[in-house]
Amino acid sequence: MESLKKTFYERWKEILACAIVKTLQPLPLRLIKSRWEKLHLSQRIDASLSPNTLSEVLREIGRDYASQKEFFDELMKGSKTLIFDLSSIFSYSENLQYAEKGHNAEHLYLKQINFMLFFSMDKELPVLLKPLPGSVRDIKALENVLDEVDSKDSVIVLDRGFASYALPELLKEHHFNFILPLRRNFTRINYSMNLENTFVYRHRGIKWCRERMEDNFIYLFEDVKLRAEEETTFIEMMESRVRSKEDYRKEMQKFGRIALLSNLERDGETIYLMWKERENIEVAFDALKNELENDKTYLNDDDALRGYFFISFLSLYLYYKILNRLKTAGINNNTSVNEVLLELSKVYEVHIGEKRKLTEIPEKAETLAKTLKIDIFPKKLRR
Repeated sequence: MESLKKTFYERWKEILACAIVKTLQPLPLRLIKSRWEKLHLSQRIDASLSPNTLSEVLREIGRDYASQKEFFDELMKGSKTLIFDLSSIFSYSENLQYAEKGHNAEHLYLKQINFMLFFSMDKELPVLLKPLPGSVRDIKALENVLDEVDSKDSVIVLDRGFASYALPELLKEHHFNFILPLRRNFTRINYSMNLENTFVYRHRGIKWCRERMEDNFIYLFEDVKLRAEEETTFIEMMESRVRSKEDYRKEMQKFGRIALLSNLERDGETIYLMWKERENIEVAFDALKNELENDKTYLNDDDALRGYFFISFLSLYLYYKILNRLKTAGINNNTSVNEVLLELSKVYEVHIGEKRKLTEIPEKAETLAKTLKIDIFPKKLRR
């Protein structure tokens, strides 16, 4: 909230109110006002949330990317390891310049809006989101944003889609360290290396070795269980005459193996764990895309689109703040963020004249508040 006050001092109330409502329930813009008015916080923060006002707020935020960047820089401070990736949503709007035909995971040649996300492994929080034209490819997107990221000498963990010979040099120019998974057909991978080192990851045996490649290192890992699964699948394909014995001889060295390129000279287990942390950004994309899908048909100009992405980012940030509370309390495996918000929302503050009191507090809500160490049910307001 303090960062919002500093960067969007005229509109921070509306921005925060929208983000909170959308964290609770991904409603369209026209319903945010009525949902906000049911929250206790609306008694403390007087936000103007009529549909017309919100439309103008989105455009103001979208036009003011300098303030957005200042806000993102504040969040990113202290992050030493960043996960970066690109995703997209489809759009049928005729008025958005961002909506362009491009490549996507579904292999559909439709108009789409791309967006990039930086996730801080140190803080376990998203720290930057930016929409991009739908035709912008992965490496071009990363190149465009590197000058804006105020975290030099940090480590960027990337996806296999960014693999190219030119990328290491680009990251070196911008003073970033990196971990980059390579495609299995990358010609510089030496699959005959002796995998003499081992460790265990989530009850799976992992073998590894490292080889220098000019200024960088190629780390080769073999997941023993994955190797057996891939080899079994390939043999079944041979039995079905889909693949040949010659194919088997060519591919057998690659079964279960993952190659990572990095400029860091570290223990293999450290590099592997940093790469595996990429799963965080996939969870973030799922949560974010559910949010973005909700209102995409209402966004008919580029300023409003940029503003809406910023609101959605804040909603994602709040989601992860709650998720991290669940992790700290050790209940994230059996309690979801949405479940916590639902259970706590069952308690109301009732005003009768000048008197205030709480409705009955369900046992589950009381237990969650104690487990998460949040004091939201004052004793003086209880019956």
